[in-house]
Amino acid sequence: MRRYYFVSDDLDDLSSIEKELEDRGISTPQIHVLSLDDAGLQQHHLNDVAPLMRKDVFRTTGKAAVFGFLSAVLVIFFAVFSGATESIGWVPFVLLALIVMGLITWEGGMWGIQEPNIHFKRFQEALDKGKHVLYVEVTKGKQETLLKEVASRHQKLQAAGSEPSSNNLLIGAENSAHRFAKWAP
Repeated sequence: MRRYYFVSDDLDDLSSIEKELEDRGISTPQIHVLSLDDAGLQQHHLNDVAPLMRKDVFRTTGKAAVFGFLSAVLVIFFAVFSGATESIGWVPFVLLALIVMGLITWEGGMWGIQEPNIHFKRFQEALDKGKHVLYVEVTKGKQETLLKEVASRHQKLQAAGSEPSSNNLLIGAENSAHRFAKWAP
C-alpha cells in the first residue's frame, strides 16, 4: 500500500472527495482527514484521525521496548557474572529485569504521547493555519489510478507527497469489522 497526502482548506470539498472515493470502491478506513477543527470534521461526517494515532506513542513505545529489553538483559548478565544468584537466587533479578523493561517501555509511551506522529509533523504549519490534511492509503494499480483521477478533478486539493504504508492488516481488519457490524442483527 501507499499513503497519499493532500492539503486543503475546504471541508466541503474534502467531504465530497471522501464520498466520491467511497462510491468508487475505496473503503472508509483507507481515508482520513487530519485537522485541528474537530467540530468541522464531525459536522461534515469526515473520517478523522483517532487521537492516539495523532501522537507518536506506538513508535516511541516500540523503540523504548527494545531499549528496555536490552536493559533487562544487562540485569540478567550482571546476575550471572557477579555470582549473586548463588546466594540470593534468580527471582529478585528476574523481577528486577521485568520491572526495568516495563518502566523503560512505559516511559517511551509517555514520551510519545507528548509528540505529534512523525508522519504528521511536516503538516503542523498548515494545520496551524486552519488547513486540513487528507490522506488516503491505496493499493497499487486500480485504487492508485482512481485516487489520482479523483484528486485531479478537485482544484482546491494540493498534493503533499506520498510514502509507503504498512497498514494493510489494520485496514483489512477494520473493513471486516464494518462488514460484520452490517451483517449482525
